[in-house]
Order: sequence, then C-alpha cells, then structure tokens
Amino acid sequence: MPRRTRPTINQVAEAAGVTKSSVSRAFTRPEMLSEETVRKISAAAERLGYVPNRTARALSTGRHGNIALIVPDVANPFFPPLIRAAQSEADRSDYCVFLGNSDEMPKQEDKLIGRFGGQVEGFLLVSSRLTDEQIVEHAARRPVVLINRDVEGIPRVLIDSASGVTEAVEHLASLGHKKLVYVGGPRGSWSNKQRRAAVRRSARALGLEVGVIANEYPAFEAGRRVVPNVLASGATAVIAFDDLTAQGMLAELLDRGVSVPEELSVVGCDDVLGATTYPSLTTVSNRSIEAGKTALTLLVDALENQAAPDVRYVLNTNIVVRNTTGKART
Repeated sequence: MPRRTRPTINQVAEAAGVTKSSVSRAFTRPEMLSEETVRKISAAAERLGYVPNRTARALSTGRHGNIALIVPDVANPFFPPLIRAAQSEADRSDYCVFLGNSDEMPKQEDKLIGRFGGQVEGFLLVSSRLTDEQIVEHAARRPVVLINRDVEGIPRVLIDSASGVTEAVEHLASLGHKKLVYVGGPRGSWSNKQRRAAVRRSARALGLEVGVIANEYPAFEAGRRVVPNVLASGATAVIAFDDLTAQGMLAELLDRGVSVPEELSVVGCDDVLGATTYPSLTTVSNRSIEAGKTALTLLVDALENQAAPDVRYVLNTNIVVRNTTGKART
C-alpha cells in the first residue's frame, strides 16, 4: 500500500482559504490574527491531521516549546509525583518536559543544564545541588524556577518542612523523649539544612538533648547502615531526613530485634512511604504535587511574559502521626 504522506502547511492554507504565512502565525503568533481566522485554520489543521513542525517553528521564532526539569535522584519516591504534576501543568500550556537526573552530583547537574540549553526555553531545578552563584549564572541565560532552593532574585517554591519537623519534635517531647538524634541528608541539600536547624532549634527550646548523624545519600541501604550509630547514641527517638532513610532503619531495627516504637521511636519526612511501611511511619507531610504545579506555572508565566519576577512561595507542612512513635522507654 502507498505510504500516507504527512499534511503540509500549504494544504492547510488551501483548505482554510488563507495564506501560508497566516497558518504559520496561527500556531506561533495567534494574537496577530482575528479569532475567526485562527478558528478556521485550527479546524482545517485538525481535519487534515496537520501537526506543526516544532523544529521549523524554533528556527523562525526562537521558541522550542520545551522545558527542562532536573532532579537529584529520579528513583527517590519524593520526586515522581512532583514530576508528574509538573508534566500535567506543562501539557496544559502546550510545553514538552525534558527530564534530567543529576544523581546528587553538582557537576552532572551543571552538565545537564549545558546540554539542554540549546533545546529548551527554561529550567525547573528541583533541590538543586549547585552553588548560588552557579544558579544565578544559569538564570541570566534562560528563565529558571527553583523548588526547595532559596536563592534571592530567582522565582522559587519552598516546601517548609521546618514547620512539620518542629511539630515532630514537640510530639516526641510530649511522649517523654529527652534525647533525640537527627539522621541527615545530602550536604548540599537546602531541605537538609532546614530540617537539621529545625530539630536543633525546637529541641533546644524544649530542653531536649539532640545529636546529628551524617548521611550523605538518602537511600534504603543508607538507612540500614546508620542504625548502629543511632543505637550507640543512646537516643530514644530518631528523625530521619526522608522516608526512604527511615524505611531502611525500620528494616534494620527489625533484623536486630529492636522494637519500634517500644524501644525506639522513628519519624520520617516527606510522607511518600509512611502508610506502606511496617509499622506505618510517623512522618512530616508532603507538598510535592503542589510544588510541581506552582513552579511550572511560574516558569510558563516567565516565558510568556519575558520576565522572571522575584517570587517566593512557601508551602507549610505538618506531622502525620502513625505507629512508629510512642512513649519513651524508661
């Protein structure tokens, strides 16, 4: 059978009774045409099955219709709901999303931004591991919106886990815990610094003793590895940087015969695994879906208006109490 040829812009123009340039404007600069003309061209294009060539459009307008979204660890369950929310919001504005995974490495993140630079109109950087100076430098070339990174002068959406972590410390104090330990996350993580500071600040206000255990890469196996240090600290409760680390801790504690929460209370952050662990995990709530939608909207607004205002959205969090926290052992 003969291969079906792809409809051309000339065929659309002929079917709609307009010029070729009018068809091009209908898909690139519709504000230059009357609403009736745009409707007529859109109807003809749909009837013929015509899809505009984005590459050709980019050459003539400088607009690619692409956005890059870069995360530090695509396998971490915190990020997929955020990615999906951003993708859905991008579809509403007819943008395509390129996804990059930096694997927690600033050098790789910088490389991805460079590689995507010629193909996208703007960047959504999630939990960026770059320095403030690097972020500002990239934002001077292409519009940038940040999630969970607070850089003045650049639009950002911040999930304020400090409010939820403060509630978690207060919850543990109400159960009689006097000594806590915080198991941290990546050194360059804004969220880690925020959560660590919130634990120390609220513990100090309540007269609790608190220790910090470094844990550079948040992962299930990393959670298992830190358990000996947690037990050696003498703490009766632990707050982990994220649910993934907390899940690994729960598995290792079970293998060691340490009862949760009777012997040790465990709190996670981000509430991505809390309802599925055993026991179900007490954790700090997650606003990643809202963060993804809001940040993508900010980026599209910046692209459409040719300006990126210094906007700072803050999403508050709270503690979600389940079954891994209980009264302190005597």
